[in-house]
Amino acid sequence: MYIFTISIQEMQFKYPELFWALFLLLIPIFIHLFQLRRFKKTPFTNVKFLKKVVSESRQSNTLKKWLLLFTRMSLLAALVFVFSQPFFAEKSALKQKETVIYLDDSFSMQLKSEGTTLLENAVQDLIKKLPKTERFSLFTNTKTFRNTSLQDIQNELLALGFHNKQLKINEVFLKGQTLFSSDPSTEKNLIVLSDFQQRMAGGSVEKLSRLQLHLVRLGADAVTNVAIDSAYITSETSENLTLSVELSSTNQKESVPVSLFNGDKLAAKTSASFDASPTVTISFSLPKNEVFNGKIEIDDSGLSYDNRLFFNIGEREKIKVLSVGNQKNDFLKRIFTEDEFAYTAFELKNLNYSTLAAQHLIVLNDLPQIPASLTTSLKAFIANGGHLTIIPAVGIDMDSYNLLTSNYATSFVQSLRDEREITNISFSHTLYQNVFEKNVTNFQYPKASEFYQIKTSAPTALGFQGGIPFLVGDESFFLFTASLGPENSNFTKSPLVVPTFYNMAMGSLKLPPLYTVLGESTTIDIATTLAPDHILKLKKPDFEFIPQQRSLAHKVSLFFNGDLQEDGIYAVMEDQKTTKNISFNHNRNESKLAYLNTEQLGSDLSATSIASLFDTIEKDNSVTELWKWFVILALLLLFVEVLIQKYLK
Repeated sequence: MYIFTISIQEMQFKYPELFWALFLLLIPIFIHLFQLRRFKKTPFTNVKFLKKVVSESRQSNTLKKWLLLFTRMSLLAALVFVFSQPFFAEKSALKQKETVIYLDDSFSMQLKSEGTTLLENAVQDLIKKLPKTERFSLFTNTKTFRNTSLQDIQNELLALGFHNKQLKINEVFLKGQTLFSSDPSTEKNLIVLSDFQQRMAGGSVEKLSRLQLHLVRLGADAVTNVAIDSAYITSETSENLTLSVELSSTNQKESVPVSLFNGDKLAAKTSASFDASPTVTISFSLPKNEVFNGKIEIDDSGLSYDNRLFFNIGEREKIKVLSVGNQKNDFLKRIFTEDEFAYTAFELKNLNYSTLAAQHLIVLNDLPQIPASLTTSLKAFIANGGHLTIIPAVGIDMDSYNLLTSNYATSFVQSLRDEREITNISFSHTLYQNVFEKNVTNFQYPKASEFYQIKTSAPTALGFQGGIPFLVGDESFFLFTASLGPENSNFTKSPLVVPTFYNMAMGSLKLPPLYTVLGESTTIDIATTLAPDHILKLKKPDFEFIPQQRSLAHKVSLFFNGDLQEDGIYAVMEDQKTTKNISFNHNRNESKLAYLNTEQLGSDLSATSIASLFDTIEKDNSVTELWKWFVILALLLLFVEVLIQKYLK
């Protein structure tokens, strides 16, 4: 049914076409003005008295007729108004409505207002204010309910938990737009319910076209919080490790108790005193050669998710590194120390090929030629997840080298004798991402006297002046373009040599760190060989999770891409056997309680609470019907006509 409206001042009508019935007002006019009644003249003796009576009767009769005419016309007009259904309303109240609601369920919504969290308050207000059967769409940072009603999703709203994901404000607007229909005739309302943390900023925020934007800032009683930011090993001795823990506070409390647990057992307790500083670092001493399933915990009335931090210290797997080639240049032995690596070195003539498969990293060091048999074995080694680093000798057999490097779209072209400095460092390369605090431009550059020109599509980690590559590769393959022998290059005496080869080895077996941050793309290698048809799974009390994984000859790589959501200490299990424990923690981005200025976001209507917003929307959409008043008017006019007929002679 289509609703047509016309306006008489502010009054509108649902069925204005019924005003054609006002032509019926002509009927009483015709009846009253064109009566066919004739009067007879009767002679009478007292003529003077008779003229006076006739004059008075005609005046009274004429007044009565006009009153009846006006009353009946008004009665008929009132009935026409009743059936045309008049009402008062804003123009927007007559449009069909579409409503999309964004409900922020990030960790910052754990702050409390009147004893309950901001998220719980928002859910309760929505349940109270949303009509039970009205259709709308609602989305959070992780869930979407499209074209639903309150009675359909009420239980899911009540069960909403907090999440470590936070949409940017431009992402909220863009996603909200996708949930509206393409019908241009409907009024579209996007309601954003959030505390509007500063971290929501990002990307360009454009004015929303054809949308009414309503922002409701949800505020806590007190914006205070103490957070455990991070933990790391700062030093170690033969018997102990020093664990440093960083904490931050928004209101600089005098002190906060900090507890350290090993499993469920309290291992140590201390306090963090902030004094005049917003951050503080405390330390714990831990036994070095013991498995420690750690949990650091504080008691704070602010956000609860950052009041604990899990970590693991266990028996460290030694990364197996094998060097094949020139043993006179023993710089690798000084880098790959016994506490972290199982390092072995062989001359090519003494190499047992059967040992290659058990290695994590193989370094071909200064070989004049690579035998075909070794090339075949190395290809199988790499296919099973092994990592390879090649350091050519001076005057190599390029054909034998190219037979191996062609698998990586890399080939040797020619040898160049031209002493050059190694000046270009790719600070964004995986080898150097966490090595330098800032881009270094003024240190003593290493150099090489002779190098090889190559063709490659591999990224360059280090380069000579002029842009010629010195070290290329990524992930499982690295290639130097010059010999590192002391007669050709002083690179092995450069500060770059240790982080370069150390990170190559660490990348060959990605051991579990102290803890992993949830939501970040992470790979963890477990040094084990799976039985056929077996998989690894993560388990903690009342929760199991099977990550993406790749089983290789000597390790299993576990891939985490934001699909794991719960923090804690997980046991890595094969069948019913625990292989290792690893820890996961939420990032601490939400702990920074800084907020956006919503006035700059272009809101059409801002409200201090959900209740006031919906009250305003309801008022704007309200329709005041007037037909009942016209029914009452018609009844009054009917009563007036009866009185006229009875009392006016």
